[in-house]
Amino acid sequence: MRKRWIPALLAMVVMAGCARSPAPDPERAPEPDTRAEQSPMVGERWQLILLGTAERWSGEQRPYIEVEPGSGELHLSGHNGCNQLSGRVRFDDGNRIQIRDLASTRMACPDMADAQRVDALLENAYRYLIDHDRLVFFGSDSRVLGGFQRR
Repeated sequence: MRKRWIPALLAMVVMAGCARSPAPDPERAPEPDTRAEQSPMVGERWQLILLGTAERWSGEQRPYIEVEPGSGELHLSGHNGCNQLSGRVRFDDGNRIQIRDLASTRMACPDMADAQRVDALLENAYRYLIDHDRLVFFGSDSRVLGGFQRR
């Protein structure tokens, strides 16, 4: 009697393993990461005050960044001292940050080298720290990349 049920049970297990999950609905937006939206970086304007540990910004227009929620992910916008910036942001545990798909307008300006350094600062940001109204980005080697102040 037991031997008759073994093939039936085995067939049910195999069929359950072959079941497909429903296809994602392309019109449904992804669920927002509410933990990320609670970061103190979100919803604030952060103005660059330092490149590296000691070099103050001397350009005509001061760079800034803003992080805002939208369409299930966080968006970065701002200015690098020469061009408008946009990208996507992801926060992870341990104050980890990833700034991806960073893009900018392509205007030429006298401070182009400094603007490119701001872009590199954002692209290489690995971790961040907020102390009162100051935001500091660190590289993956724990080196300070730059500092911003909340405005």
